[in-house]
Amino acid sequence: MNCLLSLLSPLTPYLVTLFVLLLLLEQISYLRKKRNAPGPTFVLPFLGNAVSVVRDPTTFWDLQSKLASRSGFSANYIIGRFILFIRDTELSHLIFANVRPDAFELVGHPFGKKLFGEHNLIYMFGQDHKDLRRQIAPNFTPKALATYTALQQIIILKHLMLWERLSSESAPEPIALRLLVREMNLETSQTVFIGKYLSREARDRFREDYNFFNNGLMKLPIDLPGFSFRNARLAVDRLVTTLTTCAAQSKSIMAEGEEPSCLIDFWMQELAREIAQSQTPPPHSSDREIGSYLFDFLFAAQDASTSSLLWAVTLLYSHPEVLRKVREEVSRIWSPESDQLISADQLRDMKYTQAVAREVVRYRPPATLVPHIAAVDFPLTDSYSIPKGTIVFPCVYDSSFQGFTEPDRFDPERFSDERQEDVAFKRNFLAFGAGAHQCVGQRYALNHLVLFIAMFATLLDFKRHETNGCDKIMYTPTICPQDECKVFLSRRCARYPNLPLE
Repeated sequence: MNCLLSLLSPLTPYLVTLFVLLLLLEQISYLRKKRNAPGPTFVLPFLGNAVSVVRDPTTFWDLQSKLASRSGFSANYIIGRFILFIRDTELSHLIFANVRPDAFELVGHPFGKKLFGEHNLIYMFGQDHKDLRRQIAPNFTPKALATYTALQQIIILKHLMLWERLSSESAPEPIALRLLVREMNLETSQTVFIGKYLSREARDRFREDYNFFNNGLMKLPIDLPGFSFRNARLAVDRLVTTLTTCAAQSKSIMAEGEEPSCLIDFWMQELAREIAQSQTPPPHSSDREIGSYLFDFLFAAQDASTSSLLWAVTLLYSHPEVLRKVREEVSRIWSPESDQLISADQLRDMKYTQAVAREVVRYRPPATLVPHIAAVDFPLTDSYSIPKGTIVFPCVYDSSFQGFTEPDRFDPERFSDERQEDVAFKRNFLAFGAGAHQCVGQRYALNHLVLFIAMFATLLDFKRHETNGCDKIMYTPTICPQDECKVFLSRRCARYPNLPLE
């Protein structure tokens, strides 16, 4: 050891000089990319502001938004990558409209390709992407959605009853809804998307692996044994393997002519028809690819829906007049004592509750940022071009507070037939994205939110455990209330609906 130190000692000044030179070159590279964009003048070597974004993402992105208030965009630097935050709605549309090989690649997560794998719907372009979306379309027909709403209601009821019991047992302490809602949504996704093809044991393993994946989303991308990111990447591979097996089973059963009972069945039924007509399977229809796309659906539905349901509870409690109107509307249309599911027609008749759901999504869009990577130098404005390799973050959250009448006010009436702000300010409502990659399952997501609001408000009385800052935004990675939505629950209805819970 002493010998090694003695050999290196004469080189120390040169090594220090080289290190300082590399730091200087990194700083110069950052400033050249930043140019006139608002943002920090100096950044830490390599890490940049990674520690800030991991430790307190809410404050970090709030600061980026403030920096972007005049120009519509701002710059920063995270783990060796130059990033650009987009605040202005029209600039966000410019990014969404140019997802193609010679402009931008949608990545869903700053290190998404490494985490999600190559066979992923969000990484597709052009005709391949159009063909796959055409294959997926039968998953969201009125018939398919009606099948899903029945499954959704049974699972929602089962979990609401559980939550009421847990709240009673924990009294006088409140219960936190975040993990409970996530468990409900995971069961909903498993049942609606995969149905009978996932055994009880497989569901338990699925839950464990999804937790690994979820934890890794908010960690530094260190792909080494023992680190959360590595655990998440391996968990995704196991999840996709499980979904691949489910896709193969459904494909075989639908080819025999059985009626579909879940999303994968509707998809494989249409695929079986196409194969029967052309005698060849269409592109991107291998079991492994379909398993990967199913994981995309699961990821999109799971955390985004959890966020919306938590904010629905929070906002209904803080706006009692809205809660009163929801309860009045639902009581005119559906009664728990009927022992009937809410039908598709009844769901459509819940106009005000639908408006509440849309306003929840506008006011607190679950995925506030939609990461893209610039494949080329791209002219963003007359005076600034996005450098190739930049991670670009269009902010749908900020767009939700642009254009709308009194945008800082929670006001479901803006989506009424009289005001139609969803039409007038359609370009600002970006919670489901825009362009070729707009969310294909948004009707399913809104149905789930409307059903939850209707059943939660009708079946339960609830009280928020209010503390200082409890409603502040927390990233998990989608946004939720800082206190994880702590509540006290009790039964409101005379009795729960008598529905089959299995």
